[in-house]
Amino acid sequence: MATPISIDGLLSKAAAYLHEEQVERIRLAFEFGALAHQGQKRKAGGDYIWHPVAVAEILAEYKLDHESIIAAILHDVVEDTPFTRDDIVERFGESVAAMVEGVTKLAKVKYKSAQEAHAESFQKMMLAMSRDIRVILIKLADRLHNMRTMGAMKREAQIRIANETLEIYAPIAARLGIHSIRIELEDLCFKAKYPSRYEVLKHRLKQVRGGRNEALKHIADSFQHRLDQDGIAAKVIGREKHLYSLYHKMHNHKFSEILDIFAFRVIVDSIDNCYRALGSVHSLYKPLPMRFKDYIAVPKKNGYQSLHTTVMGPYNNAHLEVQIRTEQMHEVSEHGIAAHWQYKQKGEHELSQVDTLAQEWVKNLLEIQQSTGNSLDFLENVKIDLFPEVIYVFTPKGDIIDLPRGATALDFAYALHTDLGHATKGCRVDKKACPLRTVLESGQSIEIIKGKEPAPQASWLQFVTTAKARTQIRHYMRNLKASDAIDLGERLLNSALQLNHLSLGNLSEESKNRVLNELHVENWRALLAEIGSGNRMPALVAKQIQSFAGEFSGSQQKYNHSCLPINGTEGMVIHYAHCCHPIPGDGILGFISTERGLVIHRECCANVKQLKSQPDKCIELRWADQVEGTFLAALQLEVDNVRGSLGTVASTIASTNTDIDRVQSDDKDESYSLMNFVLKVRDRVHLAQVMRILKRLPIVQKIQRN
Repeated sequence: MATPISIDGLLSKAAAYLHEEQVERIRLAFEFGALAHQGQKRKAGGDYIWHPVAVAEILAEYKLDHESIIAAILHDVVEDTPFTRDDIVERFGESVAAMVEGVTKLAKVKYKSAQEAHAESFQKMMLAMSRDIRVILIKLADRLHNMRTMGAMKREAQIRIANETLEIYAPIAARLGIHSIRIELEDLCFKAKYPSRYEVLKHRLKQVRGGRNEALKHIADSFQHRLDQDGIAAKVIGREKHLYSLYHKMHNHKFSEILDIFAFRVIVDSIDNCYRALGSVHSLYKPLPMRFKDYIAVPKKNGYQSLHTTVMGPYNNAHLEVQIRTEQMHEVSEHGIAAHWQYKQKGEHELSQVDTLAQEWVKNLLEIQQSTGNSLDFLENVKIDLFPEVIYVFTPKGDIIDLPRGATALDFAYALHTDLGHATKGCRVDKKACPLRTVLESGQSIEIIKGKEPAPQASWLQFVTTAKARTQIRHYMRNLKASDAIDLGERLLNSALQLNHLSLGNLSEESKNRVLNELHVENWRALLAEIGSGNRMPALVAKQIQSFAGEFSGSQQKYNHSCLPINGTEGMVIHYAHCCHPIPGDGILGFISTERGLVIHRECCANVKQLKSQPDKCIELRWADQVEGTFLAALQLEVDNVRGSLGTVASTIASTNTDIDRVQSDDKDESYSLMNFVLKVRDRVHLAQVMRILKRLPIVQKIQRN
């Protein structure tokens, strides 16, 4: 049976910083919540009302405003009781009701899978957070109390909830700078997932703590003495790393090798004294090179500020981690965005930067949400955003941009603006031209070279790392594919109609509507898009239209059927088959493929015979008179197996101003090798020129096109 939580404790904590009438409204919320949840019990035991009261008490520890605490008390009322949102609005106002609605889970909605239900619930929570960030603070407190009291649950449920918490809620707490909640969530998850490991590590840490207490006290006193000598008012606090952090480190180190189990915080009264205190610490113990970080000049994404340094301690040169910060920075470090309301109560606004950073993150989430196709994509992209190791780079004007470690120059462009990312055609890193896939490092200056028109490429998805870049590129590609599909669908349908001496341009609106009704399609553009994407066969749609042939105003007009011309740059719904690599000048055949659109093969391709067994999906094609772009062509060379043969062949190809897409070389025996090249050529004439020059090489015994 869980121990009941007294409402007096919550009211006492609230009274320490809220007005009397606000505390009274909290008491009234408790009475309403107790009435609403009357008769309901928790799995852990006790009346259900004590769970929302415990959540409210966690928020009171962070000195949140009275509306947040009321919403915490009522956060399960709409979902689990007969009372409605309107009842909450009537008693406690729209703001409280909106927060309650944002926190409410989607348990009553049916989904295809538990994964989809979780993703939908998470998406709703994120959208509610975009309207009022207090929603996520209530949700974090709710999850924290659930983790504290889930001992009564089955083992499988405990592991599932712990994994979800580590994947989503602990990173969100870190992203919002609420490290005290993050640390407790991580330790509780560690305990739930690996109870034996948790207890062993806890016992080992207790043993180490007992043997080092005197040493730690001596080090803390030495720091304090040196700071007093230098006239710096400071408070020195010793701390130990939490268990989950140590457990993570033990994946790569033995426990005995982890030297920074204990660390020290030096808290001073001003930024100036932070840097003075750093000098005092370094004069006392020797600093380790490359282990100093200035998060005051360049704060973390969540607004965290401190000076970090690592020094050689007095005992066996053990490493000591030291963090130096002001009182206000310390409050932000512990409470993050939650500290905003504490300072707001006092009428202070020094922490507005933290609030701004949090709001910027939420705005970024909204952009991701609007560009993703479904809730599962949204959840996966937010996970990417929640696990950044941050680097700091500069714009040409000197503005600081923070990005996840591993981010590329293209990620940088999208971080500045989506339109700039779409139109990026090149970049300079520290004034040197570099590929867009260049991985950035802290301190670099990046200049983006912008093209005249947006031109994202599907290949960009292979190297961008940020959620924003990935979702915006996919969103652009989806829209582009839809437009391409409509254009191709119209051409395919017209070509099919010409076989019956009909024209799409002569079909009346009434006839179009009859066709749409027959095929159960919403509108004409949707029908053309389905044809262009390969989801409907143009020949079958043409037959459907033929039944209305008498209604064509120009049906008596005769058309000479001709092959559909291909320009080479039709877009994303035309694909050139990798089995035969067709290029301009080849005889070609089109095959309508579901989801891929029109796939083009050479007439001599080994797969064509099988494709022709489905005549309704085949279409005759020809190359247009003016073909744009380059095309892939595959060559196989049999060459003498001598040193440098691959380099000789590659340099010869390069001398013809031909790009190599990829190459593979296999030694067949001591005398010869097979080399397979895929080249970028304009047409058959271009390819023939390359083959003719390669044949002149003495080491080339045989050459053929694949």
